[in-house]
Formats: sequence, C-alpha cells, structure tokens
Amino acid sequence: MNTAVYPGTFDPITNGHSDLIERAAKLFDKVVVSVAESPKKKPMLPLETRVALVHEVTSHLDNVSIVGFDCLLAELLEQQNANIILRGLRAVSDFEYEFQLAAMNRHLAPNVESIFLTPAENLSFVSSTLIREISSLGGDVSKFVHPAVSKALNEHLGQ
Repeated sequence: MNTAVYPGTFDPITNGHSDLIERAAKLFDKVVVSVAESPKKKPMLPLETRVALVHEVTSHLDNVSIVGFDCLLAELLEQQNANIILRGLRAVSDFEYEFQLAAMNRHLAPNVESIFLTPAENLSFVSSTLIREISSLGGDVSKFVHPAVSKALNEHLGQ
C-alpha cells in the first residue's frame, strides 16, 4: 500500500493545493494531508482552522485524511506508515529549496521517497502568501480558494 503524506502549513489551502491533493488521490492508495503548526512562520489562521478547512475542501475524497502536526516530518511519516512525501512545485524557484528538503528527508527517513507534482497551469501562480496578502488588503480571492476558505478569511479579518 502506498501512503503519501502531503505536508504544508496550508495557510490557507488554495485551489492549487486542492488540485494536487485530488490528483494524488488518484495515484496513491492513501493521502494524508498533514497541516504543520509552523509557529516560526507565524500563520495567519490557527492550526485548528487550517485543519478544518482542509477537511472541508477534501471531504469528497474517500482516501484522503487530514492531520495536524508539530513534530519532525520523519516522525509523522512513521506514525502514518507512509512511504511517500508529496510536494508541489509551482516554479523553478521552488526547486532548489524542495531539492534540499528531499535530500534531508532521505537521510532522516531513508525508506521514504519524495515525489513532486506541479499544479495545473492556470493555478501555478497561486500561493498561500499571495492569498493572505490579497485578502488582508480587502481583495477578492474567491477565484483561487474554496468558498469555505474565502468565508473563513473574511471572518478572520473582520471583512
């Protein structure tokens, strides 16, 4: 059984993330979307909200589960009996950092492979950072996120 862990902060989950999760659900027996607490990144949305949003966005996918985590990814992989780390690449600029992560993860979890997917071309420019910035300035992000995410952002920002 191939279990893929898709880790990230998902602050917030975007349509680009959803695209990767849906395609991964077709490729792997099980996909565990792992929402990192990431206090050093100072996420806009609390972990519980991010987990709930990922759950809502992916609820139609039977082989996808969601967990929040605050441990080393290698520990999470072991807890989930995962043999694959799934990561997304939007642009060449992502590759260097992701390559470094994959090499470190190979040392920490030698029996796990890192696999990279690219989002659909029409979503390649969408990032959580841009979504947070646009929404914090009162912009409309509804084309780039699930309606529940747009609503949660507006409520969080008091808009």
